[in-house]
Amino acid sequence: MKSDLNKLHLDCNWQDLTEGMQIYGETTALEFNTGEWTSVKPELDMSKCIHCLMCVPVCPDSCIPVVDGMRGEFDYDHCKGCGICVKACHVDAIKMEGVK
Repeated sequence: MKSDLNKLHLDCNWQDLTEGMQIYGETTALEFNTGEWTSVKPELDMSKCIHCLMCVPVCPDSCIPVVDGMRGEFDYDHCKGCGICVKACHVDAIKMEGVK
């Protein structure tokens, strides 16, 4: 059974969903805003950030952009709030906060 990715929404029947553990499309992560699933999110204090970029490679969802060697703001649409970036930041520039 191969399903059209456009059918994967709340208004479809369960029979139209893909079977578990099967991927029927590629590069679809940007279509799904998974950040709304979390109750906490990382907050960056730019005054403490030294742009060492140690947080960037540990983010499992690639939610920390780098532009011209400088770290950017979090991509909250796709951040799941795992907190790995907090542990990687050795200058305590990232804290986990509740979603407002």
